[in-house]
This record gives sequence, C-alpha cells and structure tokens, in this order.
Amino acid sequence: MSPVWQVVVGAIVAVGVLWIVLVVTFYLLGRRHDDPARLRDALRLLPDLVRLLRRLAADRSLPAGVRARVVLLVAYLALPVDLVPDFIPVVGYADDVVVVIWVLRSVTRRAGPDALDRHWPGTPDGLRTLRTLAGLST
Repeated sequence: MSPVWQVVVGAIVAVGVLWIVLVVTFYLLGRRHDDPARLRDALRLLPDLVRLLRRLAADRSLPAGVRARVVLLVAYLALPVDLVPDFIPVVGYADDVVVVIWVLRSVTRRAGPDALDRHWPGTPDGLRTLRTLAGLST
C-alpha cells in the first residue's frame, strides 16, 4: 500500500474512532438524570441562544471586548469554513458547540452573569441550562 493510501486509511480510522467515542459520550450524557445540561436540553436552547447573541452584540453597555467575542462567534458559525467540517457526523457540529460554550463562559466571566439574565429571551428552565453550560452554579 502506498504512503498516501496509508494516510487516507489512517485518517478514516481515526475519524471513525473519534465518532464512536463522541456518540458514546453523548449517549452517556443524555442518560444522566441529574445533569440539567443534557444535549437534548441544549439543542432546545438554539433559537433563544441566537436571540441572546444578537442582544449581547447590540448592548452598548457591555465592554467592547465582550461584544467583539459575540460578533466573532456569530461570524465563525456563519462561515462555511470550519475547524471540523459539518458533514462529518456528530463531530462536525461538536466543535461548534465547544466554541459556543467557550465564548459563553468567556462572556460571562467578563460581563457577569447578570448580562445573561438581562438579555435571556427564553424560559427560566432554559436560563438555568444556559447558566450551567456557561459554568455558573444555578
């Protein structure tokens, strides 16, 4: 087998193993009944999260660095170029979720949890889940 094919087969095997690990991880996270930030709950937050990001980016009372992070996050999510291509099952969207959580934690540390509370357009349950994802105790 040529070296090029060895690399291709190795990459396919690595992606397959990573995909299996992520599927098992998401499955186990979904089975935990004491965890309010289950994947299913996080997916329900998506429409409210989009509105939250728009509101945070437009709030002139927040520091410019916070607004810049939010704008860069929205740009990253809108661009077709991605760290891991979205056509790869599970893994393709997992990197987007990690980036969103990372930015939410950063925004919360800099702007404070009251910024999330003030701009959150959804339900109190959704806010509790968001606060858990952002690393805040509820």
